[in-house]
Amino acid sequence: MKFSYKILLCSMIIMAAALGIGGYFFVNDVFEASLEREVGQAMDESSILKFAFETAALNIPSKYDMLQNSAIEEIGSNLEKGGQGTGRLLRLSDEDRELLYASEGFAEDTLLLSSLGEQIRAYQIIHPDEHYYIQTGTVINTLDRILYLETMRDVTAVYAERTRGFTVYRNLTLLILIFSSVLMYFISSWLTKPIRLLTQATMRMTAGEYSYRAEQISRDEMGQLTHDFNHMAGVLEENIHELEDEVRAREDFIAAFSHELKTPLTAVIGYADLLRSRKLDEEKHFLSANYIYTEGKRLEAMSLRLLDIIVTKRYEIEPQDVEVEVLFEYLRDMYAEKEDMHFVFQCDPGRIHVEVNLIKTVLLNLVDNAYKASKQGDSIEILGKSEEQGYLFAVKDYGVGIPPEECKKITEAFYMIDKSRSRSRNGAGLGLALCTEILALHKSTLMIESTPGEGSCFSFRI
Repeated sequence: MKFSYKILLCSMIIMAAALGIGGYFFVNDVFEASLEREVGQAMDESSILKFAFETAALNIPSKYDMLQNSAIEEIGSNLEKGGQGTGRLLRLSDEDRELLYASEGFAEDTLLLSSLGEQIRAYQIIHPDEHYYIQTGTVINTLDRILYLETMRDVTAVYAERTRGFTVYRNLTLLILIFSSVLMYFISSWLTKPIRLLTQATMRMTAGEYSYRAEQISRDEMGQLTHDFNHMAGVLEENIHELEDEVRAREDFIAAFSHELKTPLTAVIGYADLLRSRKLDEEKHFLSANYIYTEGKRLEAMSLRLLDIIVTKRYEIEPQDVEVEVLFEYLRDMYAEKEDMHFVFQCDPGRIHVEVNLIKTVLLNLVDNAYKASKQGDSIEILGKSEEQGYLFAVKDYGVGIPPEECKKITEAFYMIDKSRSRSRNGAGLGLALCTEILALHKSTLMIESTPGEGSCFSFRI
C-alpha cells in the first residue's frame, strides 16, 4: 500500500472514531437534558395532582370518620378528566397497595409502587410497549388515609428525537467523511510528493544518472531530507568518479608499466641473444654488454621506485625534529659536483617535525626533475621560507616548463610529458608519484606552478 494511502486510511479511521464518539456523547447529552426536563415536569405534575387530590378530599362532606374508597375513585376520575388532552394517566392505591382507581392503559408495573414505602417520591422510566413513559409515585396522607398516587407521562417523542439525532448525525458524519476523504487524498498526495521525488531520484541514480538530483519543494523536515539526500548524492557521485578515476589510473598504470617493462626487456633479450649466437669483436661485445647493464640498472631503479611507492602507502612515519639547514646542507653535498648547472640554496632558519629520510627523498626527486628539465648552464633555486602556516619548501627551475593540462597528470605513476627525453635521462615517471605519497603521510600536498618555456616551481608546506 502506498504511503499516501496509509496516511489517508489512518486519517479516516481517526476521524471516523472521533466523529462517532463525539456524536454519540453530543446526541446523548442533548437527550439526557431533554429527559431530565421531562422528569422534572412529570415530578411537578405529580406534586400538583397530590395537592389537587388533598384539596378535593378536604372539600368532600364529612359523613364518615375516614375517606371512603368511593370518594377516592371519584376524585381520581375528576383528576383524570381534568387532564384530558395532556396524555395524563394516573393510578391510586390504598394502604395495602391495592388498586383503587387506574386510568385506562396504565401499566401494570408495580415495582415503583413497592418502593414508595421507603421513599415519599420516586420515578422510573418504563417501556411497556412501543412507547416510553416516565412513571412517578408519591405518598398522600390525608383524612387518616395513606394513599399512593402514580402518574405516567409519555416521553416517546424524546426517545424518537434521540433516534432522529443519531440518524442525522450518522448521515452528516458520512458526508463529512466522504468530503474529508477527497480532501485528505489531495493533502496526503501533497505531503508525500517529496517522497515520490526522492524515489524517482533514487531510481534514476540506480540506473546510472549519478548527476540527477531530487527537486526540493519545501523547507520543512521533508525539504531538509531532500537537501540531505542531494548532498549525499553529490558526495556519492564524487566518490564514484574518484573510483572510476582510480580504476582508470590503475589500468593506465598497468599499461604504462607493461610498456616500460617491455621496452628494456626487448633490448636486453635482443643483445643477450646477439652475444649468445654470434661472435662479436671486442667493441661490439662491450657495447652490447653495456646496453644490457644500463637497461638492467634502469629496470632495477624502476622496481625500487615502485617498491618505495607501495611501501609508502602502508608506511607509518615516526617524525622527528630537524633543523632545516641540515636538509639544505645535505642537498648541497649531493649536487656539489654538478657543475653544468647553477644551484642556488636559500633558506630561513627553522625546525620542522618530519621523517627526515622521506623528506630528503622528496627534495632529491624535485631537484632531480628540475635538473632534467633544465638546459646546461641554467639556474635551479632550492628555497626554504618560514611562514605562519608552516615551513615552505620550493624548487624552481627555468627549463622547458609544463603545459597547464599536464600539471594534474604528472603525479601519476609512469606519466611522462616527454617520454624520449625522460628515458634518455633514465627516468620512468615515478618520482613525483612517490613525492605525492610521502607528502600525504605528512598531511601535505605538492603544489605545481609552471609556464611552458619559462620554467616550473614545485613546492610543499610542512
